[in-house]
Amino acid sequence: MEDRRIIEMYLQRNEDAVVQTECKYTKYCRSIAVQILDTPEDADEAVNDTWLAAWNCIPPHIPVCLKTFLGRLTRNISLKRIRSEKALKRGSAQVRVVFDEVENWLRSEEDVEQQISEQALADEIDRFLDSVSDTERKVFVRRYWYMQSVAEIAEHHGFSESKVKSMLFRMRKKLYARLKKENFI
Repeated sequence: MEDRRIIEMYLQRNEDAVVQTECKYTKYCRSIAVQILDTPEDADEAVNDTWLAAWNCIPPHIPVCLKTFLGRLTRNISLKRIRSEKALKRGSAQVRVVFDEVENWLRSEEDVEQQISEQALADEIDRFLDSVSDTERKVFVRRYWYMQSVAEIAEHHGFSESKVKSMLFRMRKKLYARLKKENFI
């Protein structure tokens, strides 16, 4: 079924919208949740929470791209589980590694939310990603959005792991300099 039709079903509060969404996007959303959460059970719970969140968000929100919307919901729900005290103890080592790579320079002495809006930071990161090559952007997004391991990224792109690590290091360095120049950090 087309996404446009599924969104219409949500807007009409037709419960079949959830069934159609689940049929079409379970594999995609589960792959996101599994990358973030270590256990299949936690990933399944996050995906089920995604369907509920979609039901609660549409309307009033009308997504332009349903797949991206659902991916973002799944990612945010999975990360929220990691942040909770209970989930942090059993959270994915991969996610902790990814956060460790960038957390030092994203933290400041004051609360980040008081200095800038999250949207302004996201917009600046988008501008940064627009300024790098397509390959660099894909590697960056795979690492920091989908939280894939360096080995997975290397295999997907046919690169060595050291090349991927170098690319990520250089991009983090460039992004850090850009965010510092724009007074985000």
